[in-house]
Amino acid sequence: MKFTVIGGTGLIGSQVVAKLTDAGHEAVPAALQTGVDLLTGKGLDQALEGAQVVVNLANSPTFDEKSFEFFRTSMGNLLAAGEKAGVGHQVILSIVGVEQVPQLDYYRAKALQEELLREGPTPYSIVRATQFFEFMNAVMSWTSDDKTVRLPVTPVQPMAAADVASAVFEVATGAPLGGIRNVGGPDRFPLDELGRVTLAAQGDARNVVVDDQAGMFAVIEGDVLLPGPDAHLAGTHYRDWLRESH
Repeated sequence: MKFTVIGGTGLIGSQVVAKLTDAGHEAVPAALQTGVDLLTGKGLDQALEGAQVVVNLANSPTFDEKSFEFFRTSMGNLLAAGEKAGVGHQVILSIVGVEQVPQLDYYRAKALQEELLREGPTPYSIVRATQFFEFMNAVMSWTSDDKTVRLPVTPVQPMAAADVASAVFEVATGAPLGGIRNVGGPDRFPLDELGRVTLAAQGDARNVVVDDQAGMFAVIEGDVLLPGPDAHLAGTHYRDWLRESH
């Protein structure tokens, strides 16, 4: 089969392209670097020509209110180009609990992307993943200084990017779900504990202080970021991943 992977040069996209290729499929990475612009539509028709499945892993360059326009425009262009090309399955990567975090512009924008896909003309699948292991250092950097990292106690169940790519690959190569598959990691942590585990593994002597006003995740209430009982859980544990990646 032929797959077009939008955002196919990124962290998840490059791994999805590799998995599809290894499985004997034709996988075309589509991104700004390959001449495809989702916002203008430039290069989309050529990238989707002959594709049976489109995997959309493109992300907004910002996490503020501008992300609405990115997902609205890109999803509209992609659905129109896909219908024109006769694509039979559109897949997107979203976030576990995305519709339950209206306090965050980026989450509301991703929820809009899901809505546009559901209302579109093509059979679809939505893969909702929890937070990636690879982003933990960035999360800590938002609210840290030389001595202290401030984090809320928000419950999370993160997963490795490689496991996210495997989940996307599995869904993309199957029949359209017409709905959502939730995926997550095997272990739950309060975010502050996850910070301590990360710093200890990296030999970082900074202290983690609980601050329920700190950072993007401070506004999230309850356990809405946890994948729930119906989720497909990956096997990679965070502590094992830390050991292997350092």
